[in-house]
Amino acid sequence: MPRLLIFGLGYTASHLAARLRAEGWQAVGTTRDGRDGTIAFGDATRVRAEIAAATHLLSSVPPADDGDPVLAAYGDALRGHRGRLGYLSSTGVYGDAGGAWVDESAPTGVGRRQARAEADAAWCALGARVFRLPGIYGPGRSPLDRVRAGRAHRVAAPGQVFSRVHVEDIVGGVIAGFEGPPGAYNVADDCPAPQNDVIAFAARLLGLPPPPFVALDQLSPAARGFYAENRRVATGKAKRVLGWAPIYPDYRAGLRALSATTSPISTSTPPAIASVVQR
Repeated sequence: MPRLLIFGLGYTASHLAARLRAEGWQAVGTTRDGRDGTIAFGDATRVRAEIAAATHLLSSVPPADDGDPVLAAYGDALRGHRGRLGYLSSTGVYGDAGGAWVDESAPTGVGRRQARAEADAAWCALGARVFRLPGIYGPGRSPLDRVRAGRAHRVAAPGQVFSRVHVEDIVGGVIAGFEGPPGAYNVADDCPAPQNDVIAFAARLLGLPPPPFVALDQLSPAARGFYAENRRVATGKAKRVLGWAPIYPDYRAGLRALSATTSPISTSTPPAIASVVQR
């Protein structure tokens, strides 16, 4: 029976674990404190035993300023592991492309996420399948939820585009990737688009007017850094090598599917202005 060990059982990894358990896999994961039946990351004896028992391993733990905590704590065991390794990285490793398309041949480590780029490279060097992800959305974590809560707004940033991906398409990409060769793979939808368009479409699905615009200089420094990068993410390699394709090829399909389980809001409910929510 395949056995997956996940470092960092967060939003995306939990969806992956649920899917694989339904398919007959064993799946266990770590958290910082070992809550809810997970394994405490610092319990080295237990974690090393799970590494030895696993047929597949995946890390969704982001790097710290001083490096990747998983590799720092357990890199020696991972380097000698004979199973299949995976790592959830970010398309932020490409930095700003001025709105151009980027694929896996594009330079990395040229943007604001230097630590992420270094961790990405380190996992590639271990022979992992490295999944480079843009903005993630899905049940309970989407523009629909932000609009409903009055936490969404549009940003005055003409010409800005982002790629995004539904969490279930990440799950499909990771499963396909475990069967493919090691290397980096972009996993995103086929429709990079301005975030303003996505927010406006979510509001329309909910029967609300689109939220107001705010100026870039009203955002936090972190949010301004997010909007300083502009790129379109190409996924030809994952489609060609892994045979993967997104179930939700654009944000409209993804949000329509999510809205099917979301009750509409009366148009008499005014949206509030709130701070930008980061990915």
